[in-house]
Amino acid sequence: MAEVLTVAEISSRFSDEWVLIESPRTDELARVRAGKILYHSKDRDEVYRKAVELKPSYFAMLYTGDMPKNTAIIL
Repeated sequence: MAEVLTVAEISSRFSDEWVLIESPRTDELARVRAGKILYHSKDRDEVYRKAVELKPSYFAMLYTGDMPKNTAIIL
């Protein structure tokens, strides 16, 4: 998928999925605002494996759903 999508478009197309984004466009707080989709799946580990396989030089991963309770995000 070569087109650049906004986060809203990504969330709409890939609801409740993990998304691997190449060359993410970010704002001044480093929040992802748009990018090119390399891969997406409901399985987080599958997306991680694809990132290792593709070895993108600059990428981000997003989850487009609500995080489960008792989940921590470490930056």
